[in-house]
Amino acid sequence: MTPQLIDPFARAVTYLRVSVTDRCDFRCVYCMSENMTFLPKKELLTLEELDRMCSTFIGLGVEKLRITGGEPLVRKGIMTFFRAMTRHLESGALQELTLTTNGSQLERFADDLFAVGIRRVNVSLDTLDEAKFARITRWGRLSQVLRGIDAALAAGLKIKINTVALKGFNEDELFHLTSWCAERGMDLTFIEVMPMGDLGNEDRLGQYWPLTDLRARLAGEYTVTDLAERTGGPARYVRLEETGQKIGFITPLSHNFCESCNRVRMTCTGALYMCLGQEDMADLRNPLRDHPDEDGPLIAAIHAAIGMKPEGHDFDYSRQKADGQVSRHMSHTGG
Repeated sequence: MTPQLIDPFARAVTYLRVSVTDRCDFRCVYCMSENMTFLPKKELLTLEELDRMCSTFIGLGVEKLRITGGEPLVRKGIMTFFRAMTRHLESGALQELTLTTNGSQLERFADDLFAVGIRRVNVSLDTLDEAKFARITRWGRLSQVLRGIDAALAAGLKIKINTVALKGFNEDELFHLTSWCAERGMDLTFIEVMPMGDLGNEDRLGQYWPLTDLRARLAGEYTVTDLAERTGGPARYVRLEETGQKIGFITPLSHNFCESCNRVRMTCTGALYMCLGQEDMADLRNPLRDHPDEDGPLIAAIHAAIGMKPEGHDFDYSRQKADGQVSRHMSHTGG
């Protein structure tokens, strides 16, 4: 399919990340406040509206659809939406349907996810220490997540672990996490903490662990080979020759990845954010609801939004403060 969504910098937008809920059963300190006020149900897109919205994007050349939250698997009836999306996989219009999850519900849904055509799942996991896991997630249960990962692997899903690099928190687990993933045939991506949201005065600058340092530590233990491979996301990859596993680095702060950005993010209310690190957004819910029997106004609104996609974000810690901070929580945009 020829991409139809081209931004002002000649980048084809072929990747849509969709938050299906702002709710989550965890309260990770870099993602949510402990006492969140969630949106009233009427403001969220219904599952039918999500289907229509995503189908419209797919008709405009989106080839990869990632479902996020909050925690997407706590959305009531979410498997109905996933089953509806299988028609686009079967037609070939959609190349990949995937999701990012905290893993808490994977034990319950792993087989169903594989059955609808999902083959890859990203699981957010920052520590293998039970006490630290409870602290970073506030409400989380590590054993439940680990059972979910085992269930997903048993179902045939390929798992990638996403770990936020946090100074003074998981630095000492670098090699443990790496070997634990290698033993299970799982790739691992490290993410620099991003300055998003007012999360109870969390010290963003104090938490910042540059991945240049993390990579140097890996290179002291393993033979690290750079890979040219890209998966449509912001990560740069290396291979650890001793284990054969792929390690990714998402570095919005120490290495800006915007020049090849091919993605946009839609919230559960139908707000389209053209950049994770900017406040600009476009409302797609109104044209969707105001014109239930015609797609023209929605398509026009999508094109207008892509026409506002900026060249890049402004995250910057170089001046000893979290410059470029945006006010919304990570959970609001879906990562």
